[in-house]
Amino acid sequence: AFMKASWDVEEVQAKGIHQLTSFVKDKSASPYLLTCTEVITLAMKTHVTSLKLQLDGCTLLLEILSQALEQGVVMALDERVASCLLATVRKHPGNEELLSLLCTVLMMVSASEVTAENLRKVGIIPDLLSILRRFLHNEEICFSCCGVLWSLAVSENNEDQAVLESAVPVTSAVLQKHLQNGAVAESACSALWALSLQGCLTDSDCEPTTALLLEALRMNPERAMLMKNGCLALASFLRVSEIAALTFITDSKGSGIELIKDVYHLHFGDPGVVGAVCLLMKEMAQYDEVVLDMLSQKMDKLLSEIKIQFPFS
Repeated sequence: AFMKASWDVEEVQAKGIHQLTSFVKDKSASPYLLTCTEVITLAMKTHVTSLKLQLDGCTLLLEILSQALEQGVVMALDERVASCLLATVRKHPGNEELLSLLCTVLMMVSASEVTAENLRKVGIIPDLLSILRRFLHNEEICFSCCGVLWSLAVSENNEDQAVLESAVPVTSAVLQKHLQNGAVAESACSALWALSLQGCLTDSDCEPTTALLLEALRMNPERAMLMKNGCLALASFLRVSEIAALTFITDSKGSGIELIKDVYHLHFGDPGVVGAVCLLMKEMAQYDEVVLDMLSQKMDKLLSEIKIQFPFS
C-alpha cells in the first residue's frame, strides 16, 4: 500500500523495495510472493531509468523466486509483468551486471508455461538474441538466455518461426564459445533441441550444427542431461535431414556411431540417456549408408544389450 500510494516517487519505491527485502528475507512474505513480484516489477517499469532501482528490484526478485522454488510454487506471471521485465531489458541493453541478474530472473520465471507464453507474446525473443550476441563471453548470461529460449521454443503455439530460426546461429555461437563449460553447453544443447523440434533448422544449419553437437557430447561425457538432450537434438536433426545423417557418420573428429556407443556405455544405467540413444538409432536407421556403418560397428549387439537391460521399456 505504501508503494502503491506514490508510484511516481522514486524515493518511495526505493524505500518500499528495501522494506520488502527485509520482509522477504525473514520468510514472512511467503503467502504474498506473487503480489510482491507484481509490485516490484511495476516499480521497476515506472522508474525504468533508475539503474539502482533496477538492480535492487532484480536482486529482490531472485530472492522471491528462490523462495517460491523451495516451496514448489510455480509463479504464473501475467502479460503486464512480462512487459515490465522487457522494459528493463530494453532500457539498459548494455549493462552487463543488470542483464546478468535479469536474465536469471527470466530463466526462473519462464519455467511456468503461462509466463513463458506471456514473455513470448510481449516479443522478448529478439531482445534475448541481441543480449546473447552482445555478451557472448558471459557464461551466466548465456546459460540463462538459452534456458529462456528453451522454455519459449517448446511452447506449443509458436507464431514466431522466422524469429526462432534466427535463434539457431546465435545459440550455436554460444555452444561453440562455451563447449568446455558443461552447464552452458547443456543449456545451449537443450535450446537447439527445442528449436529443431519447431522445424527451425535450415539446410545450411544442418552440417555445422550436427558437428557442433557431436563435439559438445565428446567434451562433456559425464553430464547425463547434456548427453540426453544432445542425442535428442541429433535425432531431431536426422529425422529431417540427410545432410545431418551424413555429417554424423563422416565428421572429421570421429564417427558419431562410435561416440553414441561411448555415451551408452558411460550412462547405461540412466533410462533417460538410453532412451535418447535409442531414438537417435531409430532415426539413423532410415538412411542406408548409416545402416551399413551401424552394422559394421556392431550396433545390433548394442541394441540386444539394451533390450536385456530394459526389457519392459
